[in-house]
Amino acid sequence: MPQGMMAGVETHWTEFGRGPRGALLIHCSLAHGGSWAGVARRLSERLAMRAFDLPGHGRSADWDGETELQGLSAEIAASLAAEMGGGAPVDVIGHSFGATVGLRLALERPELVRSLTLIEPVFFALALADQPGLDAAFEGDTRAITAGLASGDHAAAAQAFTALWGDGTEWDTIPEPQQRRLADQMHLIAGSGPALYEDAGGMLRPGRIEAIACPVLLMEGGASPAIIPAILDGIAARLPQAERVVVEGAGHMLPITHPEPVAEAIGALLSRS
Repeated sequence: MPQGMMAGVETHWTEFGRGPRGALLIHCSLAHGGSWAGVARRLSERLAMRAFDLPGHGRSADWDGETELQGLSAEIAASLAAEMGGGAPVDVIGHSFGATVGLRLALERPELVRSLTLIEPVFFALALADQPGLDAAFEGDTRAITAGLASGDHAAAAQAFTALWGDGTEWDTIPEPQQRRLADQMHLIAGSGPALYEDAGGMLRPGRIEAIACPVLLMEGGASPAIIPAILDGIAARLPQAERVVVEGAGHMLPITHPEPVAEAIGALLSRS
């Protein structure tokens, strides 16, 4: 697995495909770059892809606990995109937290981004700013995660997190070593809070998202938590030119559970950009 120092972090990545266009793939929280395998296999003739492990994930070095996590991840993404593109922009594809990193990259380094695919970006601050009436229901959905993090019971927090944002696998069927790993990574969920809930990156400042000029694809699962379509409603309102795709029957982990329609939608975007 290739590796290098990116934004001061020892970063590992997986390479997929030998297509003529470069693409950077950014995974969701608690996963790793290899989780893109199903989607990447279906795009391998069109894209040369790098799927890097976010800080604290896969084989990359852990997060230092202090640097703002989304911003650090966007810096790593920028370093990789600049290196692999050799001066040319790349297609950026992100899922969940990784999609928020991709969005921030497009805002801070637009010259690096040829097209932007956002699969279920968990930018909660956007939905709650646009639709404050969602706050009570969303707080109820995430209460067990918040309680586990607050009490230090990271196993309980991980169980609640995977129940809400996972692929439907029952916690009791997950092998104990994997349960422990998920629990050990819950500090990363807490660390993402300032960006996802408080907009630490300032992405909601007037005119920022609206200024994105590259082609954009917004994708969601038809069975995902209700906050997701609200987030995408907010992005779509700011980017009326964006394409929006719903994968019926899919939940939040659609790049893993439904790689074929995800890859098909991305392929259609590539044909247009």
